[in-house]
Amino acid sequence: MAQITEQLKKEVKEVIYEFFAEECETSIDNISDSTNIIGDLDGDSLMFLELIEIFKKKYNLNIELKTIGKYAVKHPVKTIGELINMQLLIIEHENNILTIE
Repeated sequence: MAQITEQLKKEVKEVIYEFFAEECETSIDNISDSTNIIGDLDGDSLMFLELIEIFKKKYNLNIELKTIGKYAVKHPVKTIGELINMQLLIIEHENNILTIE
């Protein structure tokens, strides 16, 4: 588990923006926190899983995909900003994410 700092928030945002710009073949300038991942970028759940794996490796996270899935059912992610917030919670709480509200 990591402590969330302003630098970490910036890193996570940059990784997510760059990931979706590349995967969706769009300019990073077309992406904002309010961008709808599916509606605006034609993103899909496989991209989300790829991104989870990137963060698991980057921050040496100990979290199972089923835990993220259970959390996502209760807290669906539609926008880039929501995804950033969820990823920060995953980094901060790892497998304990289900115990927070």
